[in-house]
Amino acid sequence: MSGLLDRLGPKEQRGSKPRCHWLAHGTPDQVAARLSALAAPWATVSPADHWMPEGFDVRAEAQLHQAPRLIDLNISRQLAEWWLPAARPEARTPNFDIASTCTINGATRPGLLLIEAKAHDEELKKEAAGRSLTRDASLDRKASHGTIGLAIGAARKGLSDATSFEWKISRDVHYQMSNRFAWSWKLAEFGIPVVLVYLGFLKATEMADRGAPFADHATWEILVRTHSAPLFPDPVWNQCWPVNGVPFIPLIRSLEQSFDQETVV
Repeated sequence: MSGLLDRLGPKEQRGSKPRCHWLAHGTPDQVAARLSALAAPWATVSPADHWMPEGFDVRAEAQLHQAPRLIDLNISRQLAEWWLPAARPEARTPNFDIASTCTINGATRPGLLLIEAKAHDEELKKEAAGRSLTRDASLDRKASHGTIGLAIGAARKGLSDATSFEWKISRDVHYQMSNRFAWSWKLAEFGIPVVLVYLGFLKATEMADRGAPFADHATWEILVRTHSAPLFPDPVWNQCWPVNGVPFIPLIRSLEQSFDQETVV
């Protein structure tokens, strides 16, 4: 097993996390080619683009209100104001497994490729619940509960307007997928084109003790579409939707990636 995995915590050395680090590890040309393949034909990543994490060397995942490599500081500030209460501007926002600048549909303005990755079915199924607020929740969590509800509510209306479909994303149900789509919408509202990829890592057999690994793309795609069905209509996937004229493209992709060596199939 590669020594690079030792840079991750013991519980992080299998499943989707090390595979994401492998995807973002290597020369700029190698990483750009891998990420471009996941976003094709809608977007391309060049060796001059920036991504988080940077393989196993810079392992931090992107919180987009604190990612100056990816987003203008003024927009980052506005994202924080949209999602977080004024009293806690440095609280955490959703982490994206991989985020990269890119070019979408040949646009002159840089876009963002956002990747949410899973390695077995329970990683997605367990997220059907909403964002809980227990009595012992942290002060940050309690303070942001209301602002997050309002932010996702605004995104729900915005996506309904953009697609002419009824959307039901919510803080209180399917919270993670809801917030991924809400953030994508908000970025597009700021003029940043977005490709959001739900990525299933195939044949992650070391995770069989936690859930069912994905045998093939069809298995993963059915799971994602079933999970998203309560939130928005099925035709949303794999299409380009203009948010005030700015592209937002949600994709379902899969990949077989070893978790202990740099091998992309």
